Amino acid sequence: MVEDLTIRVPGDRKLDAVFSALADPTRRAMVRRLASGEATVGELAQPFAMSFQAVSKHVHVLERAGLVSRSRRAQQRPCRLRPEALAYASGWLGDYRSLWETSFVRLDEHLTNQKGSPK
Repeated sequence: MVEDLTIRVPGDRKLDAVFSALADPTRRAMVRRLASGEATVGELAQPFAMSFQAVSKHVHVLERAGLVSRSRRAQQRPCRLRPEALAYASGWLGDYRSLWETSFVRLDEHLTNQKGSPK
């Protein structure tokens, strides 16, 4: 019998939802488009070769992750980017910034030493 040594850590569901939503290239493109201003689902659908229903499902995933909100304006429901969800993910990544910056400094020192050493 193989013992399961997996460490189980309770997930942060909000963070999981944001990264899961951003894992899809179509949704990342939608977020990129919404960064320049609000758009209807129809406007978001224009660059994609997919049905309106498929685009609507992508928008729904972004909404559930807190990345997008929709308002009602007459007969339209424009989508708007909610930057606080991106800031939340950025904050989590920022916790690891010193780790990779330290790694880059060490790599830079190593490469500098390699250039100066005789072959």
